[in-house]
Amino acid sequence: MYKICCLLALVSILTTSAQAQNKLRLLSYNIRNAKGMDNKTDYDRVAAVLLQTKAPVIALQEVDSVTTRNGKVDVLQLLAQKTKMHAVYGAAIPYQGGKYGIGVLSNEKPLQHYTIPLPGREEERVLLVVEFKKYVVFNTHFSLTEADRLTSVNIINEQAARFQKPIYLLGDFNAEPTSLVLSALQQSWTLLSGTAFTVPATTPNSCIDYIFSRNAKKKKKLSATVINEPMASDHRPVLVETR
Repeated sequence: MYKICCLLALVSILTTSAQAQNKLRLLSYNIRNAKGMDNKTDYDRVAAVLLQTKAPVIALQEVDSVTTRNGKVDVLQLLAQKTKMHAVYGAAIPYQGGKYGIGVLSNEKPLQHYTIPLPGREEERVLLVVEFKKYVVFNTHFSLTEADRLTSVNIINEQAARFQKPIYLLGDFNAEPTSLVLSALQQSWTLLSGTAFTVPATTPNSCIDYIFSRNAKKKKKLSATVINEPMASDHRPVLVETR
């Protein structure tokens, strides 16, 4: 009887351990270049938010790289140092002697990464593709123009067709839950993050930040949260835990 109890306990421990290893926390956060609602640029404040979530994969939007307006700081690399994570940058446009775009921070070193141009009439946009051993992360920041956003959905779907492993699409989509853009996305992607309000950060009244999945054979969303952070940026962070 003692041996059976020990065996059952061991099986339980191994099962719990396997489930923990299969969990993945994903964070999407438009950081507005670390300029908070108090108009103060504070990289330590943003880094503290990222560390608090304990997410091994973080997609960031509105990130400067050595521009004049932020004192030639490489924002993504600085946040990577503060969080001790790998950094992959996707430049959307040249700006003030540097670049402006999006980035991914990760605990795991990526296998490969590349960017794909997306349309944007007010400014060019980009899709950042980051491949890991077991999954792929797409990060983006859509145009303010609906026609451009709809075209972007088609381009992203074309890129997704290149991968057989699970894909997670994170970003600021500049589109509300009832929009044609969200409807188009959900024809091929599963919405994990829900539609809780994300902007403006102080008193949110709209949702435009989302996390989606695709190619996940066993989709199981464990939790989805819009983090109550009203000051570090004009957006609130979106956190999903999936298995």
